Order: sequence, then C-alpha cells, then structure tokens
Amino acid sequence: MASMKAANRLKVAFDEGKGPSMGCWQMIPGSNVSRTLARTGVDWVVVDCEHGNIDDAAMHDAVPAIAACGVSPIVRIPDNQSFMVKRALDSGAHGVLVPLLYTVEDAKKLVLSAKFPPQGHRGFGSPFPQERFHPDLGSTDYLQQANESLLTIVQIETKEALENVEGIAAVPGIDVLFVGPFDLGNNIGHPIINGVMHDDLHAAIAKILKAANKSGKKAGIFCTSGEQSHKYAKDGFHMISVATDTLILQASVIDAVNIAKGLGPGPKLTGPYGK
Repeated sequence: MASMKAANRLKVAFDEGKGPSMGCWQMIPGSNVSRTLARTGVDWVVVDCEHGNIDDAAMHDAVPAIAACGVSPIVRIPDNQSFMVKRALDSGAHGVLVPLLYTVEDAKKLVLSAKFPPQGHRGFGSPFPQERFHPDLGSTDYLQQANESLLTIVQIETKEALENVEGIAAVPGIDVLFVGPFDLGNNIGHPIINGVMHDDLHAAIAKILKAANKSGKKAGIFCTSGEQSHKYAKDGFHMISVATDTLILQASVIDAVNIAKGLGPGPKLTGPYGK
C-alpha cells in the first residue's frame, strides 16, 4: 500500500537526519509560481496565507502544484484557528505552519485541530488531500495514515512563546519549532533594523533550538539569504527557509538592471520580504 509518510518529503528528510532540509516561501499566488519554486531543489515550499497574497482558492491551486513536483507543500495559516487548520490540511498540505502562539495551551489546541480522533477532533470529509501524496491512496488510507504522516509546525515569534518554549516543545504532536526572527525581535524589544540582529535575539534563537533538541523535536528558521541559511545550518537547525519569491524576484531584477547600467549588483534587501 502506498505510504503518505514516504511521500512527505520534509518528514522523510527529518526521519533520515542527513542534514538540514531546505525550503522556500511562496507569497505570490499562482500554480506556475508554485511549480517554479518547487523545481529548485528544495524539499518544501511554504504557501503563505498569513502575509502572502494567497487566499483559500489560491492555496488550493498551490498545494497540488507543489506536491506534483515531489515537494512538500506546507501551508502557513493566518492564525491558530481550527477551521483554518482544517482548510489547509484538507487541501492536501503535508503540514501546517501556525503563527502567533503564546502558551502551551495554544499548542495543545493546535494539535487537537490537526489530528483526527482519538488524538484530536479534526473533521473528515475532503475528497482532495490523499491525491497530494500518491494517486493510489483513497480517502480511507488518508484517514488511517494522516495523524502520523502530517507535520504540525509552530512559530515561536512572541515574547510569551519564548518564555514558554520548553513547555510548547514538550507537547505531544508538535513536530517543529519554527523561528520567526523578525516578529520575535520585535516582540522582545530588539527589532531587526537593516539586517542587524541584537545579541538578545541571537540568544533567544539559540534558546529555541535548545528547547527543540531537548524534547526530540525539530527546529526551523526563516532566513533571507543563502549566507544566513548556511550559518543556521551549521548551528544545527533542521528546517531552513532560504528564499522568498518576492525577495528573489525583486533582487534579481535590481541586479540585472544595475549590471546592465554598469553600476554593479544592487544592495541586498534586508527586510523579511525584501522591504
């Protein structure tokens, strides 16, 4: 029988433990954008429904396009709400990335939303998700395999979540602690300005990595360049976002235009999405 777990490329990368799994961020809607990103050698693409220009319909286009390339679609929902978790997973996402957690109870609530009974209270009925793993899978296969095959990823990006990070990491069913460095910096009083990170933010990121490792979970982080990604790979992070569609598109065109004018490459764009 076909295995959902074997088709979840990000989960396979975690289970094999051969090194960090690299991925990228989609904020621009369109299945052609999804396929373009998925064909870059990444293991996963985050479909960003929080800050990206991606609504429910665009999410349902992006997820199967990414999965058809043999890459894991991970959906970032706008908020920790049960119906949003359901919509993302029912589209066939291989995992959900959930922002703005604060407490251990928030993490437990998320797990309940992401798991079918008896582990949770996720509703069953979408005709779509099994096809995002293998064409031979039916709805019963999905029901029986989903709880152990899908990834539940929480963003640690608030002061409260940082304070509760060891408890959040210990919650059964939470698979990954994912650092949102820009919001985390803002929330602890040390925003990233022009790409400069305060020592307290570095310490906070190290604390999150330590908490994940202590609980046997994985740690992920959002990066804005290959150089920064390489640094966090050496630090031991397991899941690293190396590029964002908007940032790469803008930076590449700026470089091409400046080089064409004889000015050399353009300045690096240091905000979370190139701003």
